[in-house]
Amino acid sequence: MPETVIFVDSAQGPLNAVLCLPDGPARGGLVLSDGSGPATRDDWQGVPGWLAERGIATLRHDKPGCGGSPGDWRTQTFADRAAEALGALATLRKHAGVERAGLIGYSQGGWISLLAAVTAPDQVDFVVTLGGPFVGMEEQERALLARVMRRHGLAEESVAAGLAWADERAARLAAGEDPDSVLESQARHAGADWAAVVDGGPYATAQELGFFARALSFDPAALLPFLGCPLLALFGGDDEHVPVERSLQVLGARLPARHRGLNGVGVFPGVGHMLYPVPPRDDISLFEQLSPAFLPLLGAFLDRVAP
Repeated sequence: MPETVIFVDSAQGPLNAVLCLPDGPARGGLVLSDGSGPATRDDWQGVPGWLAERGIATLRHDKPGCGGSPGDWRTQTFADRAAEALGALATLRKHAGVERAGLIGYSQGGWISLLAAVTAPDQVDFVVTLGGPFVGMEEQERALLARVMRRHGLAEESVAAGLAWADERAARLAAGEDPDSVLESQARHAGADWAAVVDGGPYATAQELGFFARALSFDPAALLPFLGCPLLALFGGDDEHVPVERSLQVLGARLPARHRGLNGVGVFPGVGHMLYPVPPRDDISLFEQLSPAFLPLLGAFLDRVAP
């Protein structure tokens, strides 16, 4: 399947991208949206090729400031990323000649895909989220911090103290307090046994705290009732980063029924946040370690929404 290097226009400059086309006519298209942190156009491994073999064109691109692309992803809002995803979708349609096209996002990329679909319902035909929580940033991170502290063997009183600071930090940032001031308060906890978990990355610098503050108002549950296209939401059963049970509750309560029969939800046992075992093996590619049920389920969904 042919791959072509192209560019996606963005507010921070042209982003390096790769268009992967089927050998024959494409029946549909997907823009691949990465999660939080740095990411390049090469991070999706064998997924674009697998999709191309099934008639789906894909476009994947660098985040700003990664892979030789201009800009800095750390300065972006979720709205910036959603606009970027919609721009990538327009580029995909132009170069692949597809009518039916949607977005697939890992982790935070699931939030971005959902936001883009609600922002521009006439442009997004379907959405796939992979390990994308359906709760807000504060609840997601609180659940993660609690799990990690307990995995490290901390006593429950330490877990409670760490979560108390996480709650205070989020409240102060949400109220508009300067991240430098919050960081100064955080430094006073350096000797606590929970500090390495609760105060480490992505909370260790004022810039990271600023990024967290900008994301606090985002609520995927509030967007769900306005989603105008089919959704496939997939989770790893051993995902430490996402409160899977809560996400399923939110989906059950708020996902519109207008696409019943096309929507899908799946939880794969034995795999974590990125849908491969944790820890992964280092002697084979991550693509080969994906849950064996993931790609067939994705393919079945695409057969229905992009026949």
